[in-house]
Amino acid sequence: MLARSAQGLYWMGRYLERTEHLCRLLRSQTAALVDRPIEEIHSGWNRIYNSMNRMPPVGGLELIDSDEFTLADSYTLTDDLTFERSNPDSVWSCLSYGRENARQMRHYISGEMWTHLNLSYLRMQEIDILSIWRSSPENFFSQTAAEMDTLVGIATATMYRDEGWHFMQLGRFIEGAQLANSLLLGQLRHEPNTRAVPEADWMALLRDYNAVETYNRRYGIEVHPDHVLDLIATDEYLPRSLCRSLDRAARELNALGPGPNEKSSAAAQRLSGRVRALIHYDWPDNDDHKRMLRQASDYCRQLHLLISETYFNYPVEALAAS
Repeated sequence: MLARSAQGLYWMGRYLERTEHLCRLLRSQTAALVDRPIEEIHSGWNRIYNSMNRMPPVGGLELIDSDEFTLADSYTLTDDLTFERSNPDSVWSCLSYGRENARQMRHYISGEMWTHLNLSYLRMQEIDILSIWRSSPENFFSQTAAEMDTLVGIATATMYRDEGWHFMQLGRFIEGAQLANSLLLGQLRHEPNTRAVPEADWMALLRDYNAVETYNRRYGIEVHPDHVLDLIATDEYLPRSLCRSLDRAARELNALGPGPNEKSSAAAQRLSGRVRALIHYDWPDNDDHKRMLRQASDYCRQLHLLISETYFNYPVEALAAS
């Protein structure tokens, strides 16, 4: 497969995974505006922006004891994360980038995939923040997240299982691992030094990962931050857990095999094993979870760079030698 094609499919998977992830966060956050306390709404916005390492357009997120200010800020923040075209991580931007990569790779994806993705993209062009805010913004985010999930199902049912499939899947799972890392770190970064984060914040994190029922079955109804971290970081059966994303990424790397750049290919395999061991084996014996998540985040960034060097941006000499 051409390096350009492999890179396009890889980034298509990443952008579409990012779109779905942000829609899940915004679905929970906008739903909280209806009846949740101001403190919980404020914490939710802090968690999202901390995880994205992005400054809010209002300059800072100060807790003001007023429903009117809270709703006005939430309107602005939702617009920034959804329709702001200058924000490369907004829902609009990620869906547009994913669709553009898919357009260029149409000969590798199925017609059903392209049709579904293009319809989602065209729907996004016809709406703005005012149109979704007038009715029910959480329904918009639920629908968009469901469209991304449906796209994954269509790809699973219709896409040919060649290298293109594995590159797209690799992009999805690398992105999923980085997003899980960033969100957990964003949660811990927002945690005040003098008191525990309110239980509602951790419950919101469980809802973001569709893990409330799983948590209740395993730990009961009382929410403990350490248990929430353990579940989202290390549960190999939770669909979007950090552990499962890393395991699936390693499986896709193995399926692709060595790339033209054999040195970086071997390094990527070693690093993939190292970050998986960190979560599988080191996590239970180490109480400094914030440090471990930072290390895992660094490993994931390095792994992305090694994948690029192995399959996309390798020197011509490496191709000639292979």
